Amino acid sequence: MSEVEVIRRRNLMASGVAVALAGGGAAAYGLADRGAAGDSAGSDDSVGVPVQLRGILPEKYVALIALDIGRPHGALRELVKQVRVAAEPDTSVGFALGAKLFGPEKSIPRRLKAMPHFTGDLLDPAMAHGDVLAHVASDKAAAIQKTVERLRNTTSPHWTIRWHINGSRPANRVEDGRGLARNPFHFTEGFGNPGTDRESLSRALISADQNEPQWAVGGSYQVVRIIRFATDLWDKDSVREQERIIGRRRDGGWLDGTPADEQPNFAADPTGRLTPLDSHVRLAAPDRRTPPPIVRRSYSYDRGNGDTGIIFSCFQRDLTQGFEAAQKRLEGEPLAKYLLTTGGGYFFVPPHGNKWIDTFS
Repeated sequence: MSEVEVIRRRNLMASGVAVALAGGGAAAYGLADRGAAGDSAGSDDSVGVPVQLRGILPEKYVALIALDIGRPHGALRELVKQVRVAAEPDTSVGFALGAKLFGPEKSIPRRLKAMPHFTGDLLDPAMAHGDVLAHVASDKAAAIQKTVERLRNTTSPHWTIRWHINGSRPANRVEDGRGLARNPFHFTEGFGNPGTDRESLSRALISADQNEPQWAVGGSYQVVRIIRFATDLWDKDSVREQERIIGRRRDGGWLDGTPADEQPNFAADPTGRLTPLDSHVRLAAPDRRTPPPIVRRSYSYDRGNGDTGIIFSCFQRDLTQGFEAAQKRLEGEPLAKYLLTTGGGYFFVPPHGNKWIDTFS
C-alpha cells in the first residue's frame, strides 16, 4: 500500500470522529456517526460527511460533470443512481445542486443563487452553472476516464450533460496536516486550509443554528471557478517577481522568512516592504489570525492547445462571508492579468446520504 493510500485511509477513518468534534458535536450538524468509513461508487456510504469534504488529502484525479435535468424533478433519484452505476469501483461519487433545480415551492438553501459575473470574468454559458454537479474522484486516472466515457454513453430522456472537466493534483501530498498540490504556475497550494478535520468541517458544514432548511443541515455551499492561466506570460516573469505577486515562495515559505506552516506577522510589515500590500495572499487574508472561512479543494486542468489552469473549488457555511468577501478584496490584484475565469458555478452539497433527494420527490 502506498504512503498516499495509508494517509487517505487514516483520514477517512478520522473524519467520522471529526464530525462529533466539529461545532460542538454531531447534533450541531444534524449528523450521526454511523460506523466505518469508506465510500464506493453506487453505495450509500456510512460516514456522516459529504464525499467532497472527507479527509485532509483529496484524491489525485477528479471529474466534475454538470447535468441539466428535465422538469418535473421526479427523475432526480434515477439520475443519481445512473451516475453511481456508471462510476468505476475505485471512485468516490458526490453531488451538488444548482439554484435552478429548486422551484419556488422547494426548500432552497438561503444563500444559493446562480454565480454572478465578477470583474474580469468571461463566463462561457456552455461551461457554467447546471442543475446537478456530479463529483467523481479517484487516485487512478483510468477510473475517471472510464466513468466519464460510460456516463457520456448513457442515454436518458430526463437529463443531459451540460459540461464536464477533468482535473489532477500534481505533487499531491500531506504536510503539517494539510493537503498540498502544485498548480500550473509552479506554486504549492493548500497552506491556507485548516490543519485538522475538525476545523475544516467547522468552516464548511452548515450547522443547525444557521436558519437553513432542516434538510440542508450538514451540507455545504460550493463555489467552482474554472480559471484559465496565462502560463506563457507568467513564465516570462522572474521567479522573484512571481513570488512578490503571490506573496509567498514557490515552496510556500513566506517572503519575510516565516516558515510555510507558520503565520507571518503582517502588522510588522505595514508598508508591504517584505510582503507587498497588493500581493495575492495579503489581499485574500489580510489578517492571518482570521483566515477566510473556506476550505479549498482545487485541481489543475489541461485541455490542450494552451488551455491550462485550475478548477478552483471551495466549500463554506456562508457564500457572502466566505468566497465572496475574499473575491471582493482580490479585485484588481496584480495576479488578475494572468487569470481568466471562463466557467463554474455556485452549488449546494447536500448532507451525507440520500434523504435530500426526498426534497424533490
